[in-house]
Amino acid sequence: MAMVGVNLMSLLDNKSELTSKDEKKLESVTQRRADKHTKRVAYAAVLATLALMFSYVETMIPLSVSMPGVKLGIANLVILIALYILDVRYAFAINAVRILVSGLLFSGVFGMLYSMAGGIISLFVMWLLKKTNLFSVVGVSMAGGVFHNIGQLLIASAIVSDIRMFIYLPILMFSGLASGIVIGILCYFILQKVPRIS
Repeated sequence: MAMVGVNLMSLLDNKSELTSKDEKKLESVTQRRADKHTKRVAYAAVLATLALMFSYVETMIPLSVSMPGVKLGIANLVILIALYILDVRYAFAINAVRILVSGLLFSGVFGMLYSMAGGIISLFVMWLLKKTNLFSVVGVSMAGGVFHNIGQLLIASAIVSDIRMFIYLPILMFSGLASGIVIGILCYFILQKVPRIS
């Protein structure tokens, strides 16, 4: 009887020891997740600030192009970086914050609508291409530049109710490709230096 009592006590001790270890593991996992989330939020805040600064700088750069919608797109560099070092949810949030704030401060309501349409479509396309693992960051960026301009044309033709707006498509596709190549190359070199959050 005493032997049974001793065995029972040892089993209970082992069980409590295992439970204590499990609790410590759970606490460790929870802490790691919290740290990872904090790092992501901090990265997102910095990137959103950079994107807004680039949007402001872009408004100050005069382009000798009489074509509406042709821009350097340097703010899209930040969105592309966010897509690679964070994920599509953070990239979307950063882009939305940038477009809303820069629209209120610099470009106005119509500029905000154009940017939002282009930003949503281009981010969705870039995310899909990135998921396939078949395209380099330059290829993803080129597609993003083209579809950003397509999104802006779609919303512009809807606002003025004139499909003839698409006569600008060839020029905007070319400018989107050109800026996408430059942005993609810059993003490639930056991603070599920026640590990714795993």
